[in-house]
Parts: sequence; structure tokens; C-alpha cells
Amino acid sequence: MDNELSKNTEISENVKKGKAKKKEKADAAKPYYCNRELSWLKFNERVLDEAMDKNVPLCERLSFVSIFQSNLDEFFMVRVGTLTDQMLFSDSNRDNKTGMTASEQLSSIFSATRELSRKKDRAYLNLMSEISEYGIELISFNDIEFADAVYLENYFRESIMPLLSPQVIGKKQPFPFLRNKEIYAVALLRTRSNEKLGIVPCSNGVFERMVAIPSDRNKYMLVEELILHFMPQIFAKYTIESKSLIRIIRNADIDVDTAFYDEDLDYRNTMEKLIRERRKLCPVKMEYSRVLDEKVIVSLCKELKLKKEQIYYSEAPLSMSFVSTIQDKLRNQKDLFYIRRVPQNSRYIESSIPIMEQIERKDILLSYPFESMQPFIRLLNEAGENDNVVSIKMTLYRVAKNSQIVEALINAAENGKEVVVLVELRARFDEENNIEGSRRLEDAGCRIIYGIDYIKVHSKLCLITYREDSVVKHITQIGTGNYNEKTAKLYTDLSLMTANESIAQEASEIFNRLCLAQVMEETHHLLVAPKCLQNKVIGFIDEEIRHADNGEEAYIGVKINSLTDKAIIDKLVEASQHGVRIDLVVRGICCLIPGIDGFTENIHVISIVGRYLEHSRIYIFGTEERDNIFISSADFMTRNTIKRVEVATPVYDKELKDRIRNMFGIMLRDTAKGRQLCSDGNYYRREKQQEEHEEIDSQSYFSNEAYLAASKNIT
Repeated sequence: MDNELSKNTEISENVKKGKAKKKEKADAAKPYYCNRELSWLKFNERVLDEAMDKNVPLCERLSFVSIFQSNLDEFFMVRVGTLTDQMLFSDSNRDNKTGMTASEQLSSIFSATRELSRKKDRAYLNLMSEISEYGIELISFNDIEFADAVYLENYFRESIMPLLSPQVIGKKQPFPFLRNKEIYAVALLRTRSNEKLGIVPCSNGVFERMVAIPSDRNKYMLVEELILHFMPQIFAKYTIESKSLIRIIRNADIDVDTAFYDEDLDYRNTMEKLIRERRKLCPVKMEYSRVLDEKVIVSLCKELKLKKEQIYYSEAPLSMSFVSTIQDKLRNQKDLFYIRRVPQNSRYIESSIPIMEQIERKDILLSYPFESMQPFIRLLNEAGENDNVVSIKMTLYRVAKNSQIVEALINAAENGKEVVVLVELRARFDEENNIEGSRRLEDAGCRIIYGIDYIKVHSKLCLITYREDSVVKHITQIGTGNYNEKTAKLYTDLSLMTANESIAQEASEIFNRLCLAQVMEETHHLLVAPKCLQNKVIGFIDEEIRHADNGEEAYIGVKINSLTDKAIIDKLVEASQHGVRIDLVVRGICCLIPGIDGFTENIHVISIVGRYLEHSRIYIFGTEERDNIFISSADFMTRNTIKRVEVATPVYDKELKDRIRNMFGIMLRDTAKGRQLCSDGNYYRREKQQEEHEEIDSQSYFSNEAYLAASKNIT
């Protein structure tokens, strides 16, 4: 009986797998899907395009090359790392939109990355040529005078060589562990009888990356180039056959929750252990900067367990960490940088009246980085000092170092307020900072919780509870971005502060559920993932479909960072087929291709990449007369809509709705930094509209608007 049951179960599973494969193949035939990873690479290419845009100041263009590289590093650490694990475990699983296996995706990624790397090299070399016109140059030994060469040799012998730790690989000296993202000099060493591999770490945090040339203090040599040049002195008993600089990228994909259940440790200690382990995960990419002997490449591939398609040649330096130093040396050349802009005081906030009192009167919306985050920090500080305040509850995902927000919470706790803080330790690459912050909060008397098993808490939610004339009241803040003063000056985000009690009651229930390691099962105002966001978004889209079917005007406008959620994509396609007009502003990944006849001809997609990182999320369902508008922490990605705790809040105030709708309209008209996604799956610069007198740069528009409003508000 058991054998028969087991056999039937196996047959059932095989049938399911067969159906899944058929569906994957059918989906792969649909022309409106784009692979997530390849779409991300196109986003990073748009970042690189900013480095090649002559309208961007020269030193800022150099920053975009650096951003491109750091983005690509993280992409390989996370996404390529994940796909590598999938391929090793089972390569039969396919992308649910394009039907590509992990190995097929990796092959496409490696090929596309090679093209992008060549484009990056061209951009960097052109930029450094322009930089040299302002006197700053990075040079090689071929470009220096004899006296400078003598100085550099003495400098190397006295200040660098004593700090190096060279190694010759052999039976008694096994291949060393190469640290993630650090630079190494490697050489093929020959003796009379054999060949060996020599390796020298070039990054130890002691010597400066840029070494000044004595005859001209505006000329520099990168320290790794100096080390590479003097490899014959380091390996004096060998003949150097070939030499190069290399840098590897390691997988950073760790399963936090699974590891937690395998350890008899508390959650914070487990996270610290995992951070240490992540530094040792397998390599997924190697770059080198010189023509390297094939024997060395084969040897490195063998030791690092890499395929040749994961090895990349680079004409540009392997790390762009020196860019900020060059920029600092040119800081007095104002035309090489963006015009200085700082977040302005919001015109909607009065400095002489307590902020809590102002929020009680009217909802307040802040738009970062055009407006300052200080009113929210002021709210926390006021609450911490206010005798009527009973509690402050917050979710923290990524906070700044030396955070004013953490200090405000500590101050509130020390003043006797109940302070409950959910600190998400699984915020990738910010774990250490969050661990340290959680300890400080805990030491001050705050109650710390770490979220829910297998579900990250990514929401940006703050609830202040207070008593006034024996009546319990609340102020709720819900945002699209992190509680981080640094990123609030660099990312575009929205923050709503409201005294609406209906919103507050649901926010309170969210915190109660989080404290019990539970999620919201039902909501009436807020959209709360993982159970009450995706389904409600689909419901709003269905409502627009009904209006279209009734011959009425129907509209959907969405601004997000990424669109990958297949259920939402399919529903948007259905809405397009029913005649709903759809505008999408998607900064990064977009797995939906617009303009496909019969499917997405009513969908319009643009991406904005500019001075600031576009980060705000806006959902608009319906025409102006009957619209439902939300701001949210959630992108339309499966990880956000059904695998995280995310919160979207409705905006009920008509003036604020008008403001958001106007902002969205300006973004749609952005011809300076907006790229349009077309039916061929590629992005193109947009043409200025006939009715526009000049190009529209939405970020500059909002910045100018904030400055003008602040100047009028000064009394």
C-alpha cells in the first residue's frame, strides 16, 4: 500500500513537472516578456550612458563609471551567485517568463557583460583623456622621466616592499585565499627546471592607492601598477614570463533563514557568523588588466573553479576607488561638477509650530532629496520629549552610520517612552551596521525584534501613540525609502506623515502582528504584503478593466524600481488588451516589453537615470476624477509582493494627490534623463515633445521647484 502510494505520488509530481515545463515553454513564446537579469544589465548600461553624456559635468561622469562598476560587482555577487547555485543544484528549473535555464541565463549574462566591459573601458579612457586637460593624469612607467623612475624605485623598496606578502605557489605553499574585490599582482615565474605562479596582494589598507610623481604633483601612478612593475625585484630568483593584475568577485548569496535554523545561536550572533562565511564563498568572476599567459589563465581557472567565460580583460583599472581622490583634487573647478544642491525646507511646514500639531491639522508629504528629511527627525525628537507620547514603533531596514534617527529613538527610550524597533538584520550588505545599531538601541532600553522567519521586513513604517485629553491618538509615517539621512540626500523618495486614525489602526495591527511573528491577513486601507498587496493591486487593475469594458476612460500609472512579478505583468497585459491606458516609470529591471501588437500596445514604459537614484514608488489607479493613489515601499517584484512585509499607504488628501499626480506627469515628460523602452526590448533617448520649449529634466525641475518654494517661504 505504501509503495503504491509512493508510486502514485511520484507520478503526480512528474505530471506536475511536465505541466510546469509545458507552461514555461508557452510563456517563453510570449513576445512581451524580458529576462530579469538581462533587463538589469540594460539598466546598468543606462548608468554607463550617463558617463558618456557630454551634458553631464566631467567629474560626475567619472562617478557614473564607478557606479557602473560597483553595480556590476554586486550583480555578480548576488544574482550571478544565485544562478550559479541554481545551476549546480538543478539546471532543469527555468525562468518563469522566458523559459531560460540557469545555465542559459549565465551564458547570456557573461556575453552581455563582456560587451558592457568593453564599453566601460572606452568610456573610462575617454574621460581620463579629458581629465588630463585639467592637469590630473594617471601614468605608467613608460611616461616618466629617469629621475622620477629612480624616486619610485626607492619609494617602492622603502615604503611598499616591506609591507608586501608575496607567495610562490607550490606543494608547501598552496594557492592562497583571494579576498573579494581586492587586487592582486600575479606572475608566471620561470626557473631553469620549471614554472611557478607568484601572487602578491596589492591592497592592505596601509599605503595610498595613488602615488604622486615628484616632478609633477598632478601626475600619479596607481600603487598596484608600481607593485606590478617591480615584480622582478619581489621574485628576484625567477624570470618573469608574464604578469598582470587580477581581481575576483565572490558569490554573496547566503540563505539566512536556513542557516539560522541550523545554528544553536541567537539571531544576531548567527548573522555575524554568516557575514564571515559570505566572505569565503566561491568566486563567480575574475578580471585581469594585462595580456596574460594562457598557462596562467588556465591555472587560475583551475584554482578558482572558474570557466573561461567568467574571465574578463579590462583596460580600465580593476577598482575605481581612486575616483573620489581625483574629484577632490579638482573640486575648485566648479564647472566639472553638478551645481551644489541641498534638500530644502518644505513649504508646507512651519518652523514655529510643533510638527505633531501641524500633522494633526493636515497630512504632510515630503519629497526627498528635494525637500529635507529634518521634519521627520524633528517629529521623532518632539515625540521623545513630549510627555503625552506613550510609544514609538518603527521598522528599520537600512540606517545611516551615526544615525540621527537611532539617536532620537535612544533619547525617547531614555525618557521613558516605550520604543519598539524592528531591525531587519537581513538587509544585504548592511547587516553589520544594523547589528551595531540594534545593540545600541537595546542597551538604551528599546525593545528589539528581528522580524519573521523566511520573510524580510522591508516596510518603512513609524507609529507614534500619544494621549491628549484622555483620548488616544496616533501619528503614522509611511515612506518609500529607508530611514537614512545619507540616502535621503541622494535618492528620490516620498514620506507621508498623517494623523488619519484608520491608517493608524492598521499600522498598529501591523506592529502587533510583527511582534507575534505574524503577517496581516486582511486590510481595508493599507496594502500590506505578503498577503494583502499583490492581490489588491490586481484587484485595482481589474477595476480599470471593468471601466474600459464599459466604454469609460481607464488609466493606470505606476512608478517603481523594478517590474518582475509575473502575476501583475500578466494582469497589466490583460488590461492593455482591454484598452486601459498604462504608464510605467521603471528605473531598473522591467520584464514587460511594451508596444507589442495585440498584447501591450497600450503600455508605455520609461526609465529615468540621472543625478539622483530614482527610488520612490507610486501607484495610481483610475482617472483623476476617481483615482486611488498610493505611495509604497514595494516594487512589483515577487520578492516584494509575496515574500516580504511591505506597506503601501493610500493618499487621501486631495492637495497631496494633485501634487503626486503632477510629479508623475513631469516624470513622464522627462526628455533629458528619460529613456523609452520600445517594442524591440531596447531603450532609446526620448525626443523633445513639440509643445515643450526645452528639454525637461524631472529631477532638476523638482529641485528648482523646492528652491523656489523655500525662498518664498522665508520670512
